[in-house]
Amino acid sequence: MGFAESLNALASKVREKKSEIETEEATKNAFIMPFISSVLGYDVFDPAEVVPEFVADVGVKKGEKIDYAVKKDGGVQILVECKKVGEPLNVHHASQLFRYFAVTSARIAVLTNGQVYQVYTDGDAPNRMDEKPFLVFDLLDMDRTLVPELQKLSKESFDLDSVVSAAEELKYIGMIKRVLAGEVKEPSDEWVRFFTSRVYEGKATQRVVDQFRGLVAKASTQYIGDQVNDRLKNALGGEAPAVIADTAVAPQPESQVGPDTEIALEVDSDVVTTEEELEGFNIVRAIGVSEVAPDRIVHRDAKSYFAVLLDDNNRKPIIRLHLNGKSTKFVTVFEEGDRTGVRRDIATVVDIYQFADQIRKTIRGYIDE
Repeated sequence: MGFAESLNALASKVREKKSEIETEEATKNAFIMPFISSVLGYDVFDPAEVVPEFVADVGVKKGEKIDYAVKKDGGVQILVECKKVGEPLNVHHASQLFRYFAVTSARIAVLTNGQVYQVYTDGDAPNRMDEKPFLVFDLLDMDRTLVPELQKLSKESFDLDSVVSAAEELKYIGMIKRVLAGEVKEPSDEWVRFFTSRVYEGKATQRVVDQFRGLVAKASTQYIGDQVNDRLKNALGGEAPAVIADTAVAPQPESQVGPDTEIALEVDSDVVTTEEELEGFNIVRAIGVSEVAPDRIVHRDAKSYFAVLLDDNNRKPIIRLHLNGKSTKFVTVFEEGDRTGVRRDIATVVDIYQFADQIRKTIRGYIDE
């Protein structure tokens, strides 16, 4: 099994089993040891390669233990500190990593809860672990661009010099991406002012910023949707996915058209499919392509909801979108064996990403039937 395949296999295990894990030790046994062995390729039963409960006395601190020390070429190369799956990761709660980093030959430290991994080095000061990770990844939402960098830590491809030299760039790229993600979800005043100053000729007062906040958020999510469409188009061999057939832009009186006007796509006189619904569909399809070919995920619009289905089958609902309410938006997600669904309120269409695990699980359930 190749590196990426091993990573995907472990991700599937985490997705299926994490709800059953109740302790840190169970997390180690179920997820972290398989990561060290199956993904990185080190023999967890060979003390020349992996030392559990690694001890190195540090000053007055005697007998403190690091969960795992990974060895290569006779020296400790990677230190691993573990938390229970689901626990938030805060490097300040792993003070042993800082202390051990200074007294061992390790230049890589990993803080993980078995699902999320934070990888550190000493780019800011020699032999002193940085306070910010240069690599952050979530097995259930893996950024494919990080896989080659992660592979450099494997036994077969271990390349410390390459990892360390790329660490600073990776750290700042990761931080910038997280800032962007936060701004897309909840635009700050600074972010809104930046775009407002480029499209609005008047003075960007606070009232204007507040008016533009929703427009900036909508433009950002629509841009992301366009990028998803482009990727889907490439995945389907250069043809645009059949999102909606024989559509026409519904005419609107000129007096009603303004910056907040919702553009609608009419299929017939009774059902109107909005841009926001199509945006939600593209998000669901982007999530689902990890499980099935994108052309198997289709939609049907109805008066009361917008349904996303597998194989265009009403008995295989993936999710239902309720986005046209005046005051509330929500989705209906489906548990295993339950076709009635469970309501989940959302603030914006981007919040659909919160249910990525459930969407993938629902699709897998239909595949396994």
